[in-house]
Amino acid sequence: MTDAATPTPETGAEALLCALKASGIDYLFANAGTDFPPVIEALASLDAGDIPTPVTIPHETAAVAMAHGYYLVTGKPQAVMVHVNVGLANAVMGVINAASDNVPLVMMSGRTPLTETGRTGSRASPIQYGQEMYDQSAMVREAVKFDYEMRYPEQGSAMVSRAVSLAMSEPRGPVYLSLPREPLSDRITPEAPADITPRAPARPAMPDPDAVAEAAAILASAKRPLIICQRGDTEGRLAAALSMLGRNHGIGTVEPFVVRNLLAHDDPAALGYAPMLSKDADAIVVVDSGVPWIEAAHAPPEGARIIHIGADPSFARMPMRGYRSDLSITGDPAATITALDAAMTTDDAALTARRNALDDRAKARSARRATMLEAAQASDPMGAEWLSHCLSEIMDDDTVVFSELGLVPAAMRLKGPNRLFSNPHSGGLGWALPAALGAQMARPGKLTVAAVGDGSYIFANPVACHQIAEALGLPILILVKNNAMWNAVRRSVVGAYPGGAAVRANEMPLTSLSPVPDFAGIAASSRAFAERVERAEDLPDALTRALDAIRFEARAALLDVRVAVSDSH
Repeated sequence: MTDAATPTPETGAEALLCALKASGIDYLFANAGTDFPPVIEALASLDAGDIPTPVTIPHETAAVAMAHGYYLVTGKPQAVMVHVNVGLANAVMGVINAASDNVPLVMMSGRTPLTETGRTGSRASPIQYGQEMYDQSAMVREAVKFDYEMRYPEQGSAMVSRAVSLAMSEPRGPVYLSLPREPLSDRITPEAPADITPRAPARPAMPDPDAVAEAAAILASAKRPLIICQRGDTEGRLAAALSMLGRNHGIGTVEPFVVRNLLAHDDPAALGYAPMLSKDADAIVVVDSGVPWIEAAHAPPEGARIIHIGADPSFARMPMRGYRSDLSITGDPAATITALDAAMTTDDAALTARRNALDDRAKARSARRATMLEAAQASDPMGAEWLSHCLSEIMDDDTVVFSELGLVPAAMRLKGPNRLFSNPHSGGLGWALPAALGAQMARPGKLTVAAVGDGSYIFANPVACHQIAEALGLPILILVKNNAMWNAVRRSVVGAYPGGAAVRANEMPLTSLSPVPDFAGIAASSRAFAERVERAEDLPDALTRALDAIRFEARAALLDVRVAVSDSH
């Protein structure tokens, strides 16, 4: 059915799969149901080289997060397929996370058969009546860039190539395809052959030179200029551009509410992660940052000039985002910062003063870090800062960490961009653990870490995740920050009602996770190395034992680490 060069799909399902592969999709993360027979038949019929590798994932949220994590370490979008509306319902949270993080992926779900009799894919089960919806796509429409329901078998190829092209065009994001059984099952006629040729995404926009010149003039005249950026690109281009801008013009970058880290901890331009730096700046460049500061707490001074840069500098996807802007520049962030660097002229006296200010801030940050770590190590139980520090000390040049309410970035010494991926601001919990599994698929032999809070670990459907790790040979390191509560909820209550009844209560309602499950036991049930760590002084050796299990026994490893409750993170 195929020649040596190009496959010739014969059914809608075959056209779908061949087009996914032709468009650069490596894996199909799938949670199958009764809508899958034509897809499963096509997987068995086609040559393995012509289709994405199918991967069985026992929970839908894990499947989407794995595609998300795979993209973050490769820059390549992946595909997910789940079972009709019920599978899509479980997957929606992951799609929302991907949309928030501008992560492209092809989300697909089967759709209850349209017909009752007379066609290959017609209904054959009671659930195919109970699962039908008037508009299944509405479940995800607000979170995706494009959605379409397949109607004819030959559409499988053009539909996919258009979807992938749109997903990869800036600003990137997920797309959704609804797949009824009939067009997946139907045969393609010679009169309407499937064309699996991929479509290229739109080229990133280049910045307007006049706008760049205006921004350069604003920064050149500023005494306290500042860059705010909370995520980089998968290639590290933006991090390199920000570092060069800092070296050439003495302008530092702060990464508040970081999602994908950028600068190495010792980069001269690095200003750490504290959002309050915006309160002192007289000129601020906000680079691809949806939430550069909290307006009620960190708003810049009244006279500060504000510049926004990004593929969508106004973040049109957000219904309400009231940050003021004196200048907004649409353009590829890395290219725009590079152009800004080239357009700027900074006199020697100003450059010296700026560099000295950056050096002073670096020394003060280092001193604060040392004090923080000393207190966290001495605390009983240990502070999460000590956990974060000990992890960063074992990270080699290839290690990446997925953190979900698990780490304190200011306590770490990150060696470059894309070493720390934090949960998207959408807040769909249970993301980091399966995202780390997806990243490990792309990075065999390298260390991938999931650092999660105890609540986030429970949200991740850990039984499913540990089964995936063992079944697919993905030996990641999992650190559970165990304080036996939803501390983010507790801190929110403390902030809203600092003297209220909930704060004074012996146990704040709706926050406790006690008694906590045996996290180590859950991990051990799928052959993972598992250990509970109670004392700060025991953590370094426990990390060494966990790494040995990963490297020499090809087992995932989990450390259940008891930590103190904190009011700051």
